[in-house]
Amino acid sequence: MSFFHEPVMCKEVLASLGCRPGGVYVDGTVGGGGHARAILEQTAPDGLLIGIDRDSDALRASEKKLQSFGRRKILLKGNFADIGKLLTNLNIEKVDGILLDLGVSSHQLDAGDRGFSFSSDGPLDMRMDQDSRYSACDLVNLSSENELRKIIKAYGEEPMAGRITRAILTKRAAVPIRTTRELADVIYHAVPAAYRQRRIHPATRTFQAIRIAVNDELSNLRTAILNGTDMLKRGGRFSIISFHSLEDRIVKEAFRAAQKGCTCPPDLPVCNCKGEPKLNVITKRQVYPGTDEVDSNPRARSARLRTAERR
Repeated sequence: MSFFHEPVMCKEVLASLGCRPGGVYVDGTVGGGGHARAILEQTAPDGLLIGIDRDSDALRASEKKLQSFGRRKILLKGNFADIGKLLTNLNIEKVDGILLDLGVSSHQLDAGDRGFSFSSDGPLDMRMDQDSRYSACDLVNLSSENELRKIIKAYGEEPMAGRITRAILTKRAAVPIRTTRELADVIYHAVPAAYRQRRIHPATRTFQAIRIAVNDELSNLRTAILNGTDMLKRGGRFSIISFHSLEDRIVKEAFRAAQKGCTCPPDLPVCNCKGEPKLNVITKRQVYPGTDEVDSNPRARSARLRTAERR
């Protein structure tokens, strides 16, 4: 399967980052290279783009898409949580902008052998980095009942987490659950009939939860915001596109905390932590894609963009 991923809110991203010629920008989730290409075009003739991704398929696709930009782009396999270390290894001290486009690419969703979606049957995988050992199959078949329920409830915000967890344990006691279709079927029959008639498939939230846990997405996001902020020049921009409330909440709270600086309890009369503000929040509210974009790319409908600027 060829790698195709439509970049979300490209115009909004370029505006939020304030892309300019000669600037140094990081795309921490380079994917198929859509946002990266737009940034390189906007920063011509001498801007530099560092593209990072955990997915080897994505890096191969972006290398092909960005080939014409030559040495103006550097592509690295890695986790955006390690952005500080990755940039230091390139002898880059500070950058003008950082973009994170969170979530799953269209390629990952559509490629059945990656196991991210139940729309087609495939191995229960969900690893963004296929060199990592821990897969969704391991999580589903080896986690304790308490661990599995917590993951589905917290990361999927799934009200039926208890019923779904018990159904998974019953099924795996007889035979391991190894494919996306098998897991989706277990979940479908675990929930009440009325729950199956809702707009989204009853397995959607559980699949999201398992994917987040397998890839440690929320912890990596928190670390990336902290490390990325320290790598920004004064006036540098940090833009993050999220696709569900858990991610967006982390981004909003992390940006606000970096803007406040002080971490002392609110009832303490004098600051003791000596924390200094590092960011100014640019987007007081989320920026959403326009109706034309959602009409042409339905997967963009849940995207929301937040931006902060280094002080």
